[in-house]
Amino acid sequence: MLARPTENFPDLFGQNAFLKKYPYFLPCAVPATFSIIAWLVTFLFLKETLPAPISIRQLINVTTKRKKPTLQNAIGSTDASVASIPGPTAKAVQSFDDDSRPLPLRSLLTPPVLITAGNYAFLSLVDIAFRAIQPVFLSTPIHLGGLGLPPPSIGKLLSLSGISNGIFQVFFFARIHDRWGSKMTFVVGIASAIPAFLMFPVANALARTQGYSAAVWTAIGFQTISGILINLSYGWCSPHNFFF
Repeated sequence: MLARPTENFPDLFGQNAFLKKYPYFLPCAVPATFSIIAWLVTFLFLKETLPAPISIRQLINVTTKRKKPTLQNAIGSTDASVASIPGPTAKAVQSFDDDSRPLPLRSLLTPPVLITAGNYAFLSLVDIAFRAIQPVFLSTPIHLGGLGLPPPSIGKLLSLSGISNGIFQVFFFARIHDRWGSKMTFVVGIASAIPAFLMFPVANALARTQGYSAAVWTAIGFQTISGILINLSYGWCSPHNFFF
């Protein structure tokens, strides 16, 4: 909707040389600004849930390596005699120190974790592929396999899809998850990608024979609903609930 603003909104942007040279700056700048705002809100206002999170300075290796807690510090005593505590206590402190460290990557490569990560990777691939193909399909001429819609119409469709998805997730996802469970919710979301992709050739075939008929818009509406259902899979619960 914001593409070529000097042509679509001449009274507002008609004399802007920058937007004349870069007619697609606004469609890129607006969602980028939204991402920046979301990042700032997350960084400044959301509460950290990890008991011992890694700070940004530690993440970029600015701080020096943290020293291991000594026996005296771990037990919380100032008495020098604690140094003579026999082996089992020392082992317990050593175990405490080891447990406080992040697990190595190798210990995380268990079947449940690998399957869960693989499912999420497949979901991301399917969802991103659909979101990338959809605007290209809507803008491609009908004789080349698309619908040949102008950018403002595509923007309205995508905006309607995004708003509907937000409303649906807020008001209905929790109920669906409570009723179906994590695994079924994930399966339904992934399965929704099948009709979402099938509507590409179906809508084009209808447009070739009927033009922009009600059947074409019905197919696009069904595709939009299917695309919203794909996002159900992002809300699945924990690996424990998913598998067991």
